[in-house]
Amino acid sequence: MNKRHKELETIRSDAKEIFKSCLVAVDPYRAVKRFVHVEGNRLMVGMEGKPKTEFYLAEFDHISLVGAGKATAPMARAIEDLLGERIHKGLINLKYGFTEKLAFTEIVEAGHPVPDENGVKGTKKILDFLQGAGEKDLIISVISGGGSALLPHPAGDITLSEMQEITRALLACGASIDEMNAIRKHISSSKGGQMARTAFPATIVNLMLSDVVGDKMDVIASGPFVPDTSTFKDVLEIFKKYDLKGIPVAIQEHVKAGIDGQIPETPKENDKIFDRVFNFIVGSNILALEAASAKAKELGYETLILSSMVEGETREVARVHCAMGKEIVKTGRPIPPPACIISGGETTVTIRGDGLGGRNQEFGLAACLDLVELPPRVVMLSGGTDGNDGPTDAAGALVDPFTVTRGRAAGMEAAEVLARNDAYHFFEKTKDLLMTGPTNTNVMDVRLVLVW
Repeated sequence: MNKRHKELETIRSDAKEIFKSCLVAVDPYRAVKRFVHVEGNRLMVGMEGKPKTEFYLAEFDHISLVGAGKATAPMARAIEDLLGERIHKGLINLKYGFTEKLAFTEIVEAGHPVPDENGVKGTKKILDFLQGAGEKDLIISVISGGGSALLPHPAGDITLSEMQEITRALLACGASIDEMNAIRKHISSSKGGQMARTAFPATIVNLMLSDVVGDKMDVIASGPFVPDTSTFKDVLEIFKKYDLKGIPVAIQEHVKAGIDGQIPETPKENDKIFDRVFNFIVGSNILALEAASAKAKELGYETLILSSMVEGETREVARVHCAMGKEIVKTGRPIPPPACIISGGETTVTIRGDGLGGRNQEFGLAACLDLVELPPRVVMLSGGTDGNDGPTDAAGALVDPFTVTRGRAAGMEAAEVLARNDAYHFFEKTKDLLMTGPTNTNVMDVRLVLVW
């Protein structure tokens, strides 16, 4: 291997090490243990060095655990380690394959991102259990990204197949997670604060690992225990914005009934059901970015964290990141090489083709088209912290100035592949897939631009 390629391989290896450090930093088990402490009969919730909310466990007849999300199993394990046999009952819904052995908690594996029958059955179990909670009950909720799809319980006359149909349409049209979850809240009886309504008057401690831009609590997993800021009217506007066709009649009628006041809105902030609900975020994207910065510095890079709140069309975001790489190569701005530009958040993909991929692979495919003109000392990585980018087994992609050439050697043109949204099969050939396996965490995406 010549010197040029050896240097490039070193940069690629650095990128993987930096991404790995992000996953360690947002490990759900550690996040809960950093935030929740038990001393005798006191349960204390809050960050070190700041005032904490205290709960006196002896005041409760029962302590129970519920939750849903890709990171919920290790979060639940942390609570089990803290409370042990004090836990009366535990029920959580997880994505298939994101499970682990728990001592006091029943696990239901279910579909994500499209909900399935297992998810409905698991959610009904949770709702039935919450329905029986009383004033002397303490419910600890562990919620993470993916929880919205994993807590499906159709409202009114809506069926699971109709929920699946609208979910697929929203995934394909490029709707943001805020917009998707606004709809999910209003066609479900388990989201948008409705679990708090079901559990009232129990005390709820809701621990969330954030996977949404800006850490908006009502959007994380569609906020099952959080006051909802969206309305049925918002849902109708989203339908119009994306000109969604073929919306199931039952969903249209349900939304119209909500707008007309024939069925109640999701509970809002001033509702008394939230008087005994305590919501906390235990981990978020910015923690991952800070860990990336620390690791990159350790490896000899100057670092700059752009933002943990990057949104927008994936291809456009990729072009902006490429432009920063080009600027560093040409002028040494905004930071001189060796440089590591870091960003987080969650972009969207408007699907135009019938290929396989996800937003992080799409980012890599769009980026590699711009990298071909740069010297072999630039690497870009985009990865989902959950380890699953879209409906694939890859976390994302890792690209460099030779990626397009490797694709061409395998008989694939990057621009053509991008047009049909088939990044996975392209990177499978070029060996540029970022593979982590299920990480059991989820705090959105991490993007790196490395210039040596």
